[in-house]
Amino acid sequence: MPRPDQLSIELERKLLARLRDEWASINYTHFKEALRAPVFELSDTRTRLGRWVGEHRCLEISRPLVLERPWPEVVEVLKHEVAHQFIDECLHVDEPPHGPTFKKTCARLGIDGRASGDPRDTAEDREDPASRTVARIRKLLALAESPNLHEAEAAATAARRLMLKFNIQVEQAMATNAEAGPGRRYGFRHLGKPSGRILEHDRRLAHILTEYFFVEGIWIPVYRPREGKRGSVFEIVGLEHNLQMAEHVHAFLSATALRLWRDYRRETGRSSNRDRQAFLAGVMGGFEAKLDKQSARFGEQGLVWVPAPDLDQYFRRRYPRVQTVRRSGARRNEAYSQGDQAGRNIVLAKPVESGAGSGKPRRPKALRRGSG
Repeated sequence: MPRPDQLSIELERKLLARLRDEWASINYTHFKEALRAPVFELSDTRTRLGRWVGEHRCLEISRPLVLERPWPEVVEVLKHEVAHQFIDECLHVDEPPHGPTFKKTCARLGIDGRASGDPRDTAEDREDPASRTVARIRKLLALAESPNLHEAEAAATAARRLMLKFNIQVEQAMATNAEAGPGRRYGFRHLGKPSGRILEHDRRLAHILTEYFFVEGIWIPVYRPREGKRGSVFEIVGLEHNLQMAEHVHAFLSATALRLWRDYRRETGRSSNRDRQAFLAGVMGGFEAKLDKQSARFGEQGLVWVPAPDLDQYFRRRYPRVQTVRRSGARRNEAYSQGDQAGRNIVLAKPVESGAGSGKPRRPKALRRGSG
């Protein structure tokens, strides 16, 4: 039996085949099939995540990386190394490995030029206006945990208004200073755990994030090396402060919807998977309807955010060949209707995180009454 840090021979064979498939996809999507397939090798080192060895035409990937980190991070490291292969075999420039040509190539293709693969591996400047705004929003969301319904609703609405006003100001400032210097630094996040199926409540939650929280998103395929199975995970792209808030909203709504389902199941005795999926889809649909009403009121106040073209450009650099697929929704039964009502009464509160000194996640709150 293989050790925890190893795979069986069959799983390792499947893993190498999957890495070859990922390489072929990167070569097709980003490099227009300009490259020849290399030899792939798994290394046991922890000192580097990947390496392109031009002399042997070998692309090396760290086995600990593959077994311990999320698959999207493996793909980011692979893209990084394929960029090195492209520089070496197609451009033939005499520069350091991470020289100007490499950096320009990565920027042009939407590839992360850092070597970590971790989208969170960035330094946060607490004095940055965006960081200060996120801190203020967190405080408002903490106030939204108030047992007083009207105070909670007011705090949650104020948090959304602050997010909206700040993003409008960012866009206006960038438009004013468009010729003053380089554009914004966009990033990405992967939300939730890989799933074999994308259910309606997952799609509705993804739509909430992209429609109301200033990010773009896409479902991407992932691989689970220890199981030899495929799955999907949702990726968002945007500015760092928006990625943070969208990530928090995703965690909060995911946990809150499941808690509301458990309450509904206990109260009604309904426990079928069909009712579960319909209820969860209803929760997301109801909460989206609430956000839509809020946004209409913000629009009446002149607060309308228009996404900058460079956000879509960054997204298209990362994913130049995107197809949109539409699927039918969950059956609209009593469980869906009850979920919809519960979703309309959710108050977006403090993001799910560890309580001070407790080491345990705080339970998200969803107030049952009220609207708007």
